[in-house]
Amino acid sequence: MSFSTETKHELARVFPGKKCCWLAELAALVRLDGTMYIDENQQVSLVVTTESSPVARKIFSLFKGLYQIEPKIRMQRQKRFKKKIIYSVYVNSFPGIDKVLKELGILSRDGEILPGIKKSLVRTKCCRRSYLRGVFLAAGSVNNPDSNYHLEVITNHKRYAQTLVKVIDRFPEMSAKISPRKNQYIVYLKESEQIAAFLNIMGAHRALLEFENIRIMKDMRNKVNRLVNCDTANLKKAVNASLRQIEQIKLIEQTIGLNKLPLRLQEVAYLRLENPDSSLRELGEMLDPPVGKSGVNHRFRKIEAIAEKVNLEIPELNKKI
Repeated sequence: MSFSTETKHELARVFPGKKCCWLAELAALVRLDGTMYIDENQQVSLVVTTESSPVARKIFSLFKGLYQIEPKIRMQRQKRFKKKIIYSVYVNSFPGIDKVLKELGILSRDGEILPGIKKSLVRTKCCRRSYLRGVFLAAGSVNNPDSNYHLEVITNHKRYAQTLVKVIDRFPEMSAKISPRKNQYIVYLKESEQIAAFLNIMGAHRALLEFENIRIMKDMRNKVNRLVNCDTANLKKAVNASLRQIEQIKLIEQTIGLNKLPLRLQEVAYLRLENPDSSLRELGEMLDPPVGKSGVNHRFRKIEAIAEKVNLEIPELNKKI
């Protein structure tokens, strides 16, 4: 079972304490997963479809708890593609269904389809939490935190996507974005902190705990990798510096001779030849008296300057020969 599916199963068992929050959650489920039908007698019915059995049962419970009606749930296996099981929650026409659709923010007072989100459904913070839970259950998904961080909600309507972003952004810890994809609009979060906040706001506390545990482990692995890469780079730099120093020392040895160097430069030169793998700090500790890393580095810069001068004089020596 994917992380996204586990999260939905957890949220399907979360029921808020207030009826206004029940209404907000059901409104989101119906808006994103519902289809309204009008027959030849102008009778309105509603079908809400989902791929999740727990979500279908929750839709049933919300309708029953709010309106004392018992929808029918039908299960159907798709014949094509992955042969998924689709659960359809049927709300047949009954007196007052128009009022229900208006309360759910599907229809306006004039009976027109509302393009956005009814303001009264998300007026309070608790209702906004419930509405976002319904949104995720209906059309949301979240990547496994082991992969890249991504949470999204899919809708076919641009205006709805825009109003959904406004609802999400009313929580200061989140900032949602919209991306068009073919004929759909994707409302998404990509920052791990924002996804964690979204899970918490919806009430997916088990999913949040798992998400945070994996996120901490990923961060630790990344830090270890950065340290290893840094150590490797530093080691490579140190090896290259040692090879360059040895090359300069041998050049001086083969031309003017190391005995022509000042005593303090001779000391580090011989130590480097004898200890090619040692760091500057380690070479400094071998000196008597010991010298710090910066002091040893200063001596090698002096040797480098002498080697460069000798190197420039070699062509002149060859001409004389």
